[in-house]
Amino acid sequence: MTDLEAFRADIRAWLDANCPPEMRRPIEDEDDICWGGRAFAFKSEAQKIWLERCVAHGYTVPDWPKAYGGAGMDPAQAKIWREEMARIGARPPLSSFGIWMLGPALLKFGTEEQKVHYLNQIARGEIRWCQGYSEPGSGSDLVSLQTFGEDKGDHWIVNGQKIWTSYADKADWIFCLVRTDKANKYQGISFLLFDMTTPGVSTRPIKLISGASPFCETFFDNVVVPKAQIVGELNRGWDVAKYLLGHEREMISGAGGSERLNAIGAVVQRNGGIDNPVLRAELAQFDVDALAFAAMGEKFLDEIKVGKAHPAQPNMMKYSGTELNKQRHELLMAAGGSTALEWESAETRGGTPARSWLRTKANSIEGGTSEVMLNVIAKRILDLPGA
Repeated sequence: MTDLEAFRADIRAWLDANCPPEMRRPIEDEDDICWGGRAFAFKSEAQKIWLERCVAHGYTVPDWPKAYGGAGMDPAQAKIWREEMARIGARPPLSSFGIWMLGPALLKFGTEEQKVHYLNQIARGEIRWCQGYSEPGSGSDLVSLQTFGEDKGDHWIVNGQKIWTSYADKADWIFCLVRTDKANKYQGISFLLFDMTTPGVSTRPIKLISGASPFCETFFDNVVVPKAQIVGELNRGWDVAKYLLGHEREMISGAGGSERLNAIGAVVQRNGGIDNPVLRAELAQFDVDALAFAAMGEKFLDEIKVGKAHPAQPNMMKYSGTELNKQRHELLMAAGGSTALEWESAETRGGTPARSWLRTKANSIEGGTSEVMLNVIAKRILDLPGA
């Protein structure tokens, strides 16, 4: 048995023995997701046990170094971990913007003190983050942001507003783009971290067509941010922001093909099958597309390992994953029939199918619009001329 085969056998045995049966069922709603954070309330004892067991072995962030709360897996081992998790349908023990976005940025740009302090808290699910990028009138055009940090020697005084701040009302901390040099439009931005309970920080949910309010307006009124809470160099926050955006787009893309036909199949079974041959063909095509998307993701990961990744690949993943996720929810609605249109019934868990379908409309906007993704792909991969 090779080292990797032995590793797979160990991981398989550990998962079989430690992943509770309840944590092997498809995620049905947001309460099934373990977000962590100071105020997080576990939905079930199984959810809590699953997180604690994974934290003890560094499995919430298996490819992070052990010094920062991870398991220290190399890329090949991390791939085996993902495959074995998928084999039993295990839910992620912890979902977090800290894991998907801030963590990779801190690993690359953070000081050793920042890595030890923040990454271990993220890995243990003790701190929940939100992202302060977009502003009113400054969505994809982040260079025009106006939130300003005035230098006061050992700290900044931050004033301004962010918008579309996902889960700002539930987050403990924010990673935030702040202008620290008004004279330098393109390089005068810094990447700051601060506690959402800091005096002067307030949030207001934005109600969406789905009826839910995951997005918020976030306001900063003379917020004091210590100088030690800057990531990367002063006025070079755009370097950190761009790196993080690549990981955000990979995270958003992951929603596209991660479940394949599991959730749709459950709906089909409840309805006694599907007689419509066109819908059956569309379901089969979706499964093929989901498998192709997963293969593309593995190919890109392998290219990253050998240093051959193209910097625009996250744009491809984000666009493809966005379209796939929207298609999946369209099929869920079609397979659910008239029942899927109900808005408040117990049978649909408060209209979850319809509300989730409406929520996917934001996928092609958040993290960079689909139009921007296609422009980047056209210019940087296909070498097409600009308009």
